[in-house]
Amino acid sequence: MPALICGTLAYDTIMVFHGKFGEHILPDQLHILNVAFLVPDMRREFGGTAGNIAYNLKHLGDDPVIMAAVGDDFGPYRERLDQMGISRKHVREIGGTSVPQAFITTDLDANQITAFHPGAMSSSYLNKIGDASGITLGILAPDGRDGMLQHAEQFHDLKIPFIFDPGQGMPMFNGDELRHFIELADYVAVNDYEARILEERTGEPIAKLTERVKAIFVTKGAEGSVIYTDGQQMVIPSVKENRRVDPTGCGDAYRAGLLYGIERGWAWQKVGRLANTIGSLKIEHRGPQGHQPTRDDIAARYQVAFDEPLWD
Repeated sequence: MPALICGTLAYDTIMVFHGKFGEHILPDQLHILNVAFLVPDMRREFGGTAGNIAYNLKHLGDDPVIMAAVGDDFGPYRERLDQMGISRKHVREIGGTSVPQAFITTDLDANQITAFHPGAMSSSYLNKIGDASGITLGILAPDGRDGMLQHAEQFHDLKIPFIFDPGQGMPMFNGDELRHFIELADYVAVNDYEARILEERTGEPIAKLTERVKAIFVTKGAEGSVIYTDGQQMVIPSVKENRRVDPTGCGDAYRAGLLYGIERGWAWQKVGRLANTIGSLKIEHRGPQGHQPTRDDIAARYQVAFDEPLWD
């Protein structure tokens, strides 16, 4: 059955700084921070959490369903979804608004600074989980504040298991709200930085928060990822990429792997290995949707990394 992807469809303006942010930011001057970075490389890409996750699921051979809010400039993205055969039945067009816009600057260490304009995302609460039929798994990715709060409750009330993926949306919520999301969710996915923020705001370590869900997934970049489940910490090694080009969208690629494996009831180790594999394929290409792996490409990378077949 298809997974429901709640999140954004966005246009990403991606800029590359040919240096390292850390060399231009003085730690003792953060209270008067005023910096500018020359970015010789700039391009516009299709992005957004929902769009990126669905894109990767489609390349895995799945049939994802997107739930998002977009604005008057949706035309190019509409054509892209149609060309890929991804349903936009639950993509709501809000007149007088724009598609969400992300402005991302990346340095040579793959660090990123992002500014985000929400546009139509603020109206995501108008979408209802119950309007999507036949859904057996979902993900709640960064979206409008009211939409995320309501969609979490709706997933829970309909008894549809879902991944809570706070990501860039975490600053919108206080500790009590984040704990409530976790209580409603079945899984949580964060990167290592977001995991630390989650611990600070909830006042509980990740190991303790894991008691509320089936699993918490923490990505650690080149160090791979860790799955916290049943009182255990399962370390999943990273998958070596052929080249490191652009980290934008790697987290969303990872989440697509999680959804694919969870849908099929795979063992946690295999779920994590697939997720890391998709992330390694993505980082070799520019933009969150610049890679075009076939199922054979994915299986071959997985086989080399873990010395076992991906598909049974």
